[in-house]
Amino acid sequence: MFQIQCLKSTTNTKTEFYSKYLINPFLKGQGTTVGNAIRRVLLSNLPGLAIVGVRITNIDHEFSTIPNVREDVVDILLNLKQIILKGDIEEPVLARLNVNKAGIISANDIELPNHITLVDSRQYIATLVTKGTLEMEFLIARGQNYSTNGKLEYAIPEPFLAVDAVFMPVTNVNFFVEASKNSSSIDLESLILEIWTNGSILPDEALSLSAEILKNTFGRLKVINNFLPPAPNIETPIQEEKSKHLEIIFIEELELSVRAYNCLKRANIHTLSDLLQYSTDELLEFKNFGQKSANEVCENLKARFDLDLRK
Repeated sequence: MFQIQCLKSTTNTKTEFYSKYLINPFLKGQGTTVGNAIRRVLLSNLPGLAIVGVRITNIDHEFSTIPNVREDVVDILLNLKQIILKGDIEEPVLARLNVNKAGIISANDIELPNHITLVDSRQYIATLVTKGTLEMEFLIARGQNYSTNGKLEYAIPEPFLAVDAVFMPVTNVNFFVEASKNSSSIDLESLILEIWTNGSILPDEALSLSAEILKNTFGRLKVINNFLPPAPNIETPIQEEKSKHLEIIFIEELELSVRAYNCLKRANIHTLSDLLQYSTDELLEFKNFGQKSANEVCENLKARFDLDLRK
């Protein structure tokens, strides 16, 4: 049974949580294996929410500019990428923003559905330099890892511009292994694990969820002995018998001309089994063995034994 102890836990900002854990005991070598697996799951497999698309009124291209707005569309898309959301949704949902006065526009101005909240409502989006109207509609989805706008644009409705989606709630993971201090055995070791999250999930929750994912994954690795015995190959004995039969038939049975016969003998071809190892082109490489001799071998082989040279 593993023991998990939280050595340190801090909250630097609303979007930066940090915890350090001591996990033991492990047999020698197991700490690195487990550390790698947990780190991989924490960074790649934990689900999160992100804005995947945005529709801006009267804008149909990301390289456009918006009247009365300091930032161009590309800058706004980059700012939207930084907004961190948390909640529990299965299908994509819509959120809206409608600002008609000059000033700074932040994530707090977005009208979110009841089941989604902001981690940091102060996240900057844009600035209206003069009085005007800025209308946006956001498509929020649940996913894993990181998806570029190039991957998402095919799944986004036409009026929407795709946004790089950072679904990862864990921003960084570090681990190292040291000898266990609670045991006199040199074969036991401890795993030190450091986890940073973006505030949409606590490090404790992230670690527990990653362990559950690994448990479910390895739980599927079950060997089931349900292999059927191979069907008997009826043709194999016949083929083996035929091969053995060819080994006792000498090339004299082909009644070849002296020239063709002598060329084959010089090449250490004594039986039909030996002869069938060659193709016509390979026979033509023998000294003094021409096309006429090759044709003679093929014709006699076919006529007397219904056989052909190797293709």
